[in-house]
Amino acid sequence: MTIFLMLASVAPLSAASRQIEGPVAAEVVKVIDGDTVLVEAMPWPDHKVSTYVRLRGIDAPELKSKCPAFREAALKAKGELTSLVDGHVTVQLTAISGDKYFGRVVADLTLADGSRPADRLLATGLAEPYAGKQKAKKVCPRGL
Repeated sequence: MTIFLMLASVAPLSAASRQIEGPVAAEVVKVIDGDTVLVEAMPWPDHKVSTYVRLRGIDAPELKSKCPAFREAALKAKGELTSLVDGHVTVQLTAISGDKYFGRVVADLTLADGSRPADRLLATGLAEPYAGKQKAKKVCPRGL
């Protein structure tokens, strides 16, 4: 028996550079913070995969920030995201790719009514645009 081994002449892609267009149906299990949710995705019939999804294109303040003003803003962003996804049994994930942190993906999340929570968080000022690069360090406002 002869076994043939084919070697690709291209460099392997990182997980963050590969993308699945979707849509993939998912159920939001829990809102983690203002830009991340835990979902049960349903990529195949009768199969569910639990994964954390960072909403593509936004960055919300961190809940664990040392700055009280940033923590307060993070709670507002989380609350808004919770209210946006509440009541939506199924959401759609598109443009799904790996994240720089293991165990999480980055994706566009669309609700059943066609709206995107990331757009709402940007419009209300509860999140900032984010392209996946290093974030600028912010100074905690004094007197808050």
